[in-house]
Amino acid sequence: MANPMQDAPILQDRLPLHPWQDPATRRLPGIQPVQGRDWLRVDEAYAAQMALRDRLIAAQPDVVHALLPHARPAADELYATVLDWLGAEPGFTITHSHVTRPDGVTVPLDPAQPLLTLGRLVQQDLCLMQSTGAEYDLTGAILCFPASWTLAQKLGRPMTGIHQPVEIYDDQLATRVHRLFTAIRPEQPLWRMNFFTYDSFHLHHPRVEGDWRRQPTGRSYVRCERQTLLRLAQTQVVLFAIHTIVVDAVQIAPEDYAALCAAMH
Repeated sequence: MANPMQDAPILQDRLPLHPWQDPATRRLPGIQPVQGRDWLRVDEAYAAQMALRDRLIAAQPDVVHALLPHARPAADELYATVLDWLGAEPGFTITHSHVTRPDGVTVPLDPAQPLLTLGRLVQQDLCLMQSTGAEYDLTGAILCFPASWTLAQKLGRPMTGIHQPVEIYDDQLATRVHRLFTAIRPEQPLWRMNFFTYDSFHLHHPRVEGDWRRQPTGRSYVRCERQTLLRLAQTQVVLFAIHTIVVDAVQIAPEDYAALCAAMH
């Protein structure tokens, strides 16, 4: 069900790229190396997205946040890593007790709640993927903007379980993704971008397994996720960060929109 805390679209001015146009980003998993500090971003929708994140975290922290006990060291490392990134990002003012964001909101720093705190500082949803040897499990996350999934249902599950029942995520792709995760080096984060069409503009768009996602009846919204993968140097846990970008479909040329729809099938 759409979340009533967002009653109007929160849109970016444009997509940073059209990933369905380039074979390098269209094919799965479509991984590219991150350049420099670009594993996190602040874009033009920051203030509006962060205001919604603040409301979601305040109203339903148990829905948007979870952390298994054995993932706590990784969450602590991520907390320090993101604060270090913010320290070099224009628009942020950091003291020992709080961070003032580019939108002027001051957020208390609470190392006892690392993911909840980070969820109020960056636009990205942050998921911790921890190796069990055979697979990588989701062991913690701040997930304010799910695109048709729920944190409660996926927590503790491996990649294959997280992607169930996505038909395209077959055994062959699962093997490729696991090999990719295993090969990630702390000094070289990676990124990919997916793309959907939606009738709903709601950023918080949960859906449990088995529920049918209503397909758009017309040209409504294009929703992309710029997903980055970063291995934390100390714990070796992989961060899966999700930057959600939504634009009005009228911004996409008709022939380009048709190509997007064709690439989704």
